[in-house]
Amino acid sequence: MNRKRPSREGRPFYFDRRNNVAQPAPLMPHATASWLVDNTSLSFEQIAEFCGLHILEVQAMADDLASSKYTGRDPVHSGELTHAEIERGQADPNYSLKMQRAPVDVSRTKGPRYTPVSKRQDKPDGIAWIIRNHPEISDAQIGKLIGTTRNTINAIRERSHWNIQNIQPKDPVTLGLCWRFGTGVERGRLVRLTSTGARCIFSA
Repeated sequence: MNRKRPSREGRPFYFDRRNNVAQPAPLMPHATASWLVDNTSLSFEQIAEFCGLHILEVQAMADDLASSKYTGRDPVHSGELTHAEIERGQADPNYSLKMQRAPVDVSRTKGPRYTPVSKRQDKPDGIAWIIRNHPEISDAQIGKLIGTTRNTINAIRERSHWNIQNIQPKDPVTLGLCWRFGTGVERGRLVRLTSTGARCIFSA
């Protein structure tokens, strides 16, 4: 069976031993496999190879024994396969399906970062701590550092926040909302990790 190999971009690639080439996996491998099982006469091995799955996973889908039920995803509609490519595979059980168009990674648009429910109270606590201990940090810097809005910052500063009674100033570094690094003079530098690395927001 083919082995999964990580790609440089983070998307898994699968090594096609028959053709000695690597190709990307479909965007939703299990959903794609489910669709191919229900709508084609491709062999389990062909489906497993194209989707980068173990053949037993495909067998379980066909026998309706899979632990998770997947809504089929049409790879023809997404451009990952064509009807002609599927017909080639159905005519020859030894044929390896070829990805027609590699799936495109969806990049995150600019906007507020998602914060887990368990940590949402941490943001107001971290903001209150910065306002109390670092008045030299501007609202814009606090917003970038914590990932919040100016309205929230002003509400906490003016004590008009709806949950002000439960807000307790806490160091945002210990809360995991930002990071402090460096030694000596650089010890006061605060950074926030982004998808492209650490970004300096404030340097004392």
